[in-house]
Amino acid sequence: MSDSAARVAVTCPSCSPGLEVAHEMLAPGGQATVRCTDCEHVHKTTLRSPETRSVTVIVSQDGESESTTVDAPATEEIAVGEEFIVDTDEAILTVRITSLQVGTEQRAERAPVEAVETIWTRVVDNVKTDVTMHPADGRHDATRSVEMYVPGDYEFTVGETENAGDHRFTVTGLQVREDAHGYGFAKLDHDGDMAFAKDLKRVYAHEESSGSTAWSGW
Repeated sequence: MSDSAARVAVTCPSCSPGLEVAHEMLAPGGQATVRCTDCEHVHKTTLRSPETRSVTVIVSQDGESESTTVDAPATEEIAVGEEFIVDTDEAILTVRITSLQVGTEQRAERAPVEAVETIWTRVVDNVKTDVTMHPADGRHDATRSVEMYVPGDYEFTVGETENAGDHRFTVTGLQVREDAHGYGFAKLDHDGDMAFAKDLKRVYAHEESSGSTAWSGW
């Protein structure tokens, strides 16, 4: 028996007709074929579908929000930073959890679906990235901010040059969002440091020169 085989808890007609015990799943379906891990008896059984719960989801994008709902297993645990797909009136979107409301005014980093009142999210398919640029002439009083609209998985790397409209700049630092995981630091500023656009709150850069080539992410 493979250690990676799916397991379910059901009664065994051979050794445990009144108490659920672990079984190995041999063939899924309405009438699943399973094997008892205690006595090795193979039999068919009807598996219960997990109880689901409808939860309100607030979807935010570019300063605007809309509400929708998702159905999820009630006992499943969800956490800030996780991503999932929602179907809104406008489109099917990939979103990231930014906050979980578990009471009237209570927020949690992690909670089972059955305890969650509202899931707050932001869209991560395509995102607006704010870029703060220091001018090429070195003036500190002329820092400007531009916006780039890019796919969420677009990579920004410290030390590399990018184009945003008429602006050409070299990335000098990356400010990582609080809901992003796996970076280790909130600010990345060493050559070669990389982060995805969906994980960034701001990009810091040094303007190189002006050009006429508009940046396009798709």
